[in-house]
Amino acid sequence: MFKRQTLLLPGALAVALLLSACEHFPSVLPAPESTAPTAAATPASCPPCAACPACPTAEKPQPPAFTRRFTAATWEDLPGWQKDDHSAAWPAFQQSCRGLAKRAGAEAWQAVCSRAEAVDGTSASAVRAFFERELRPYAVSTDDPQATEGMVTGYYEPLLLGSRQQSQRFAFPVHAVPDNLLTVELGDLFPELKGKRVRGRVEGNKLVPYWTRGEILAQEQQLPAKTLAWVNDPIELFFLQIQGSGRIRLPDGSLMRVNYADQNGHPYRSIGRLLVERGDLKLEEASMQGIQAWARANPSRLDELLNSNPSYVFFREMPASDDGPIGALGVPLTAERSIAIDPRSIPLGAPVFLATTRPNSSRPLQRLVMAQDTGGAIRGAVRADFFWGFGKEAGALAGRMKQNGRMWVLLPEGLAP
Repeated sequence: MFKRQTLLLPGALAVALLLSACEHFPSVLPAPESTAPTAAATPASCPPCAACPACPTAEKPQPPAFTRRFTAATWEDLPGWQKDDHSAAWPAFQQSCRGLAKRAGAEAWQAVCSRAEAVDGTSASAVRAFFERELRPYAVSTDDPQATEGMVTGYYEPLLLGSRQQSQRFAFPVHAVPDNLLTVELGDLFPELKGKRVRGRVEGNKLVPYWTRGEILAQEQQLPAKTLAWVNDPIELFFLQIQGSGRIRLPDGSLMRVNYADQNGHPYRSIGRLLVERGDLKLEEASMQGIQAWARANPSRLDELLNSNPSYVFFREMPASDDGPIGALGVPLTAERSIAIDPRSIPLGAPVFLATTRPNSSRPLQRLVMAQDTGGAIRGAVRADFFWGFGKEAGALAGRMKQNGRMWVLLPEGLAP
């Protein structure tokens, strides 16, 4: 079997693969250390999943140009800033400090994070005073400074039932990265494509796109990849791939954690959108819960529906921990205080004040969060995927969330745009 490796290819071949299988760095895979943030790919990540446009793994065609603007603001411009419990965001900010040390503007952030060590993180007023003293708020918009509103979706860490051994009950495999999956870093060939990669496999003496979801599943156990676990539900497994990370409860009651490791290089296609286009669901029914209900009511059509999305996510087992899943910043996510963003707009790791509403509601959701993750469906200047946490309740909230919102990025003086 082939060993995983990164290849440098001639320009023509790289471009051909780019057209067939291009993907950005994924939601839960730490982005490469560089002088500037790069775009990401999982859904987590999750990506808009068929159910939620928050799918971190969702891949979408990108516009030829990207614009975003930061406009200086005052703290009074941030609705709900004074009312937020800033101490609840402090643990997430400390996690960001760990990741920011390796990113663009590290020196400015290191100075801020160093002074944070003297702050009483249990005091909401002390934490708020620290942010007001050390950082400056900037309203995020497109190139039009009036276009300050965008979409806020949600994602979560699901719980599945499974086993390390295959059985009649546990029949659906959670695969590790195949030995024959190869990665081509396009930035090594074309600087303007830095942060982008293609994936493929060797067939004869050629590098060709990797197998699609349907082709992978058709191989059953012949796929050259380790099976980490077997789960009892193909629908739950599909949504695990969309979310990008999760936990599997084993027969002895212990929990196994899995995290996004890689992807087959094919773009994510929303099965929710497909169901709406075919008339099987109304637009308002295309939530995660609505899609799962349709799938369970139509078992004979399930394989055809799932295989309409050619993207397939591979996992790695993670150490047991009570922390959240690892995001693109390389640190654990914090429930209701971490978001996924487009790193072309928001610096990965930066504090962000988010003003939106709760799922299917007009009730305000206004709080300080940390930009600690990315996602293939998270594209645009004012775009966020709100991490709700672990379990069924978090999933119910994430699956229903598709709200309008505004964002302010908080930056040190040395990084002022």
